[in-house]
Amino acid sequence: MGVNAIGPIEPGDDTHETRAARPTDPTAAPARPRPLLTRRRRTLLALAAAMIVAAAGLGLYLTRPRPPEPPPPLHPSQTVSVTYRGDMAHPRAGDRTFGFTVALRQDSGPPVSVRRITQTSEGLSVTVAPHTPFTVETGTPRTAHITMHIRECGKVQRNAGLPFLVVTLRNARAMQLQSFILGERYAKDLSAALTAACPPNTDVMSKAP
Repeated sequence: MGVNAIGPIEPGDDTHETRAARPTDPTAAPARPRPLLTRRRRTLLALAAAMIVAAAGLGLYLTRPRPPEPPPPLHPSQTVSVTYRGDMAHPRAGDRTFGFTVALRQDSGPPVSVRRITQTSEGLSVTVAPHTPFTVETGTPRTAHITMHIRECGKVQRNAGLPFLVVTLRNARAMQLQSFILGERYAKDLSAALTAACPPNTDVMSKAP
């Protein structure tokens, strides 16, 4: 007598369960591969980014607040002083030369060139040591020895009220002729020296040889 069995069918040897493949949608678009950046394109993008950064930096540089321009230097006559040092020589009658010294000082600013030192009397001429031009710098006074040469006693003003020296000065801004009045002591010493060299009884027309 045979036996009938009801139940799931067991897979046999050398058999595997397989699943049916999911059906594909025939209307779906095929997936496209993502394009890779080429080396040339990466280089161009890097250059563009660098140019943007450089342009931004240039804009900041051009629009930055600028410090005010420094003021121009003062005129040389505003920074240089000339002082009589009080050592006027006392010539004898008939002497045609005598000397004294002055100190030149620069208070501030760029160096000043002393181009010439002279005076206005027709009866006198001037020589200077050191020879002009020479330079006066801030904080470094210079001493100049002035020698007066008497050309003609008759044209010498023995009692000049305000004798002065005319000094030509030059700096980075300008060249100027400045008259320096050396004070009452200089006027007194100069008058005494001129009177000693050209006493009142001297022929007013006597001239230096």
